[in-house]
Amino acid sequence: MAINLQKGQRVDLTKGNPGLTKIMVGLGWDPVQKSGGGGFFSALFGGASAPNVDCDASVLMLGDNDKLQNNKDVIYFGNLRSVDGSVQHSGDNLTGDGDGDDEQIMIDLSRVPAHIKKLVFVVNIYDCVKRKQHFGMIRNAFIRVVNPNTHQELIHYNLTDDYNGKTCLVVGEIYRYGNEWKFAAVGNGTNATGLAEIVRSYS
Repeated sequence: MAINLQKGQRVDLTKGNPGLTKIMVGLGWDPVQKSGGGGFFSALFGGASAPNVDCDASVLMLGDNDKLQNNKDVIYFGNLRSVDGSVQHSGDNLTGDGDGDDEQIMIDLSRVPAHIKKLVFVVNIYDCVKRKQHFGMIRNAFIRVVNPNTHQELIHYNLTDDYNGKTCLVVGEIYRYGNEWKFAAVGNGTNATGLAEIVRSYS
């Protein structure tokens, strides 16, 4: 039975799950159905005018003082695997259509280098300025943590705030706490216009 979190909550990830080292972090979202002409088929195929809202999930592997030490520690659609192999991204999903996870990140906590203290999960909208898009156009956003060996969902956090006008979401964090790992439900929206701007804020 998954623990359903509210914004700001922190829970043990490994302490209550002895032997857990490999996890799958799933992130999902749905496009808000477009209103106006075209009815069902317009909603189904995205209409003729506006492009799909292309959300991209990324992981920032932070060291001391919550700082990014190397750009290679940013795992996203252009860099799908960390140098040490502890974090592996499933790749880009361009639309967010369909049920379940839109993007998945596999993590081997036992292989995360000792100098990495925190993994920050971020979702931003690709080309948001040019396309005039924001997270008010997205609904049902969530992050979840799954044990891939048993397929058991351990943690689930639905992002329910009003993110109208926001172009980036800091969704959640997995961080070291002594010899254990914890998960924090963050859910903060920002106006970062792209991954490069997000990276600079942690540099």
